[in-house]
Amino acid sequence: MARLIFTQQLARFTAVPQVDTSAATLRAGLDSAFALNPLLRGYVLDDQDHLRENVVVFIDGRRSDERILLDDPLAPHSTVYILQALSGG
Repeated sequence: MARLIFTQQLARFTAVPQVDTSAATLRAGLDSAFALNPLLRGYVLDDQDHLRENVVVFIDGRRSDERILLDDPLAPHSTVYILQALSGG
């Protein structure tokens, strides 16, 4: 099963579950996490259900650039990190 790991920056705002899922795509995997904590959706996705600008996803060590469809494939052994990007000056 693919494993989704939310970094602790998000834990300041809501519970961040570590999710094992049989989902075949990133969107389906995220939906599995949102089913456990619906509040998490608002921190990860915007009002159009696209990945927020300040959120970055890495799948098996590679950064996902697909921010709208979130259709990146997940393998049964994939590790997915969801984190807030740092910005500022």
